[in-house]
Amino acid sequence: MLSQTKNQALTYRKSLCEFVKNIKDDLIKAIAVPLLILGVSCAAFAESPVSSAPVLLAAAPVSDTPIAEEMDNDGETEQWSIHGQATYIAQQKNNFNSPYYGQNSLLNKSEGNGSKSYSVSATAFLGARLWEGAEAYYNPEMFEGTPFTGQLVGLGGFQNGELQKGSFAPPVYYTARAFLRQTFGLGGGKEYIEGSPNQLAGNIDKNRIVLTYGKFATLDFFDQNTYSHDPRTQFQNFSIFLMGAYGYAADAKGFTYGVVAEWYQENWILKAARLAMPTSPNTLQLDYSLAKDYTNQIELTRSHEAWGQPGAIRALVYQQYAYMANYQNALNLAQATGTTPDIYSVRQPGQTSWGYGFNLEQAVNNDVGLFARWSWNPGKTETQTLDISRSLSGGISIKGSSWSRPSDTVGLGYAVNAIASPESSYLQQGGMTMFIGDGALSYKTEQVFETYYSAKIYKQLYVSADYQRIANPAYNSARGPVNFFGLRAHIEM
Repeated sequence: MLSQTKNQALTYRKSLCEFVKNIKDDLIKAIAVPLLILGVSCAAFAESPVSSAPVLLAAAPVSDTPIAEEMDNDGETEQWSIHGQATYIAQQKNNFNSPYYGQNSLLNKSEGNGSKSYSVSATAFLGARLWEGAEAYYNPEMFEGTPFTGQLVGLGGFQNGELQKGSFAPPVYYTARAFLRQTFGLGGGKEYIEGSPNQLAGNIDKNRIVLTYGKFATLDFFDQNTYSHDPRTQFQNFSIFLMGAYGYAADAKGFTYGVVAEWYQENWILKAARLAMPTSPNTLQLDYSLAKDYTNQIELTRSHEAWGQPGAIRALVYQQYAYMANYQNALNLAQATGTTPDIYSVRQPGQTSWGYGFNLEQAVNNDVGLFARWSWNPGKTETQTLDISRSLSGGISIKGSSWSRPSDTVGLGYAVNAIASPESSYLQQGGMTMFIGDGALSYKTEQVFETYYSAKIYKQLYVSADYQRIANPAYNSARGPVNFFGLRAHIEM
């Protein structure tokens, strides 16, 4: 046992040394790439009267908790705004234990796979007022990135949320968001909303109904959390920055199309949406008719104060209707034909799935916040987001005020992910999903630990160090654990 412990320590030390050896080049890229990308945007918009309020994208670009003040604020009402962001993430992994691997396994060095992955994105957030209560937003985006295996496979909870946009080198350019927002005031007093990405500054009724129509990301509206929601600034693992078992609507780049209705009333927020899903799983073509492949969902949020500190509880329920495969059908066909089960051969239109989740956040004081999530789905049909049927996660976020770094943040998070028995049986018999499949399976829950430190370097430039340890990757106790060492730089305007 002592010898095994020493060997593990030497392995981790070797991985860390390799990471430190390469960190110089990564650090240069991490700072230079976002600065270069955003610098071009800043030069182009140098004469533009944008808001000077400092903004940290700790929430999604569309937020149900915008920065608000009471009506006596004399701030201006923005008629239009321009914001931008650029993010660079570089990650390395150890040469983990892997006695065998399959088509959708996360590979190690010995299996011919490099140990490095990266992503870089740049987004412009453009907004304008149209008429009373109406706003229009457009977000052009650039993305380049490469997962460890050339495609995003081998884990239940993937280690870099930015890689949901795919694998592209050289970079691709596309429209991330293009939507209209109409707000209907219901009284309850006024508050002033500060300008931020996809949010124009101005006075607004505290009680209101907001309708949004167009293209955006599901996570812009649902499953928000102050302390864990944005992989560009906070936790990077999918199963920590969102509800892992939440089958949210998204194309292959993580975006959708549809309509969202929000009702803000005192301390309550009720949201409902119909959102498009791909006409074939994990592809770019969405069902713009919203009639064949779509997701219906409702989320209720209750904000509160506990011991004088703010908090919130969210409950979400969703139902999917789409062209998908059923695991049991794949198993039945394989048994009848004497072949390996294959979900691609049993996909049918009109398949349904559903799920639910709970999301909790609570401030302890001005610098410390806690969060927790639980999510579930039956796991009978193939996933279009993550191979997770149950997920429990939580963690803590701490600002650096106590060590005279109030703009720095340290976070610690943990998640336990599981899949349902139909998918487990399918994988044990050699089946492959869109994202996982080692050719065999010694089932055990996937366990994710992540910690990061984000440091403010200059104005709105933040550099973060990130470490993740994933035990039983893709629910296979025969492989791993995998250690990820990461470096991230994020800049805003």
